[in-house]
Amino acid sequence: MKKNIFIILLLFASVSVFAQGNREQIKALKVAFITEKLDLSEQEAQEFWPIYNTYDSHYAKIKFKDIKSLRHTIKNNINTLDEAKAKALLDELVDAENKLYKARTEFILKLRKVLSPKKILLLKLVEDDFNRKLFEQYKKKRREERN
Repeated sequence: MKKNIFIILLLFASVSVFAQGNREQIKALKVAFITEKLDLSEQEAQEFWPIYNTYDSHYAKIKFKDIKSLRHTIKNNINTLDEAKAKALLDELVDAENKLYKARTEFILKLRKVLSPKKILLLKLVEDDFNRKLFEQYKKKRREERN
């Protein structure tokens, strides 16, 4: 019952987060959601969150700065790219994707020292669930704005 109330509060809070567009509030909701779903002990949480936060910021930088910039360049120049420039952009994109893979692999190796394998697997499911719920709230908010 306690978990159901938490999830309901989380969904209502996420609607107000979208209204304000505050990344810090989204991050706080994500921390609460992950902590609750993984059932982290105090010791696990103290060791887990510094590792997670470092990984998350590094991953976001690669994904939202490097890759987004490359995709923007490709999209805006696709019709005028010569083969040499296209190859160079493709190589940069592959390098960035490899950085994402490497970051995730290093993250998992560090987590193995802190969490059980089952909790590490559960983390991926919980992250996906949080992102899905956040996206659903975003879509719902957009629909409400249109009507």
